[in-house]
Amino acid sequence: MFRRMMLIRKAEERLASDFKAGELPGSVHLYIGQEAVAVGICAHLAASDYITSTHRGHGHYLAKDGDLFAMFAEVRGRSSGICGGMGGSMHVADMSKGIIGANGIVGGGIGLAAGAALAAQLDGNGAVAVAFFGDGASAQGVVSEALNISALWKLPLILVCENNGYSEFSPTKAVISGNIADRGAAYGVPSVAVDGNDIAAMWQAAHEAIDRARSGDGPTLIEARTYRFHGHVEGEAGFLKSKYRTDEEVDERRDADPIKRFAAELVSRKVLDEAEIEEISREIGASVDDAADRAVNEPWPDVSSLESLEVR
Repeated sequence: MFRRMMLIRKAEERLASDFKAGELPGSVHLYIGQEAVAVGICAHLAASDYITSTHRGHGHYLAKDGDLFAMFAEVRGRSSGICGGMGGSMHVADMSKGIIGANGIVGGGIGLAAGAALAAQLDGNGAVAVAFFGDGASAQGVVSEALNISALWKLPLILVCENNGYSEFSPTKAVISGNIADRGAAYGVPSVAVDGNDIAAMWQAAHEAIDRARSGDGPTLIEARTYRFHGHVEGEAGFLKSKYRTDEEVDERRDADPIKRFAAELVSRKVLDEAEIEEISREIGASVDDAADRAVNEPWPDVSSLESLEVR
């Protein structure tokens, strides 16, 4: 899990660097700071399980074993991208691994995950579906609809709200009423609020929820309280009239960096030493740079490839 979290961090840092250099064809919404949530959940999932994601989807994609090179190629719009270069940063998906879509539409993946959970139940193969969504999406009506139908039919669905404290540029407390984790109680859905920067806590909450779903006992709502260290979208300083959070706040929250916390725990338990952690960081950084550099030289999609996307 530490390696997977480090992979997400290094990949996102490379995307931030490439965006700042003006090398990407569009914007990117980075996941830096929230790695423990995706990794703690996806550590329990197989390729036969499903996830849906958000506009901040690189972390979910990589946590569920999405191909690194194909992601960089996709973000750059190249033909070897995981979606043939047609989806871009906000739409990384790989059906072969159960990554059934990232959505720029807030809350767009929740209904899809509920449908995937119903399909898994009908197939009787023990698969589960996980919907990742943000605190902003928690006010969408589809959350209530998914809680209702999944409780009624005992669907193998896990709703994971990544509460990072901000709905785009608005503090969550200014736009979201009540505690998100409390919303499951009205439907009799087991719910829990978890420190989303604590990989052990996330792993344990996911273990209980996924075991419940695989056993036929229905859905779970997990509110993972976390924080994003970058803005809502890279480059936002160029169009915002003023900051919506202070530098002091961001610096303070970096003290709870999930990777630093996990590294300290591994060292204290003598699983790894400082030199081994540095070597893992260097090794993964090199593999990320290799994938990103190779994607630069990939060809653009041929115009004729659009015909394969035609819906009649």
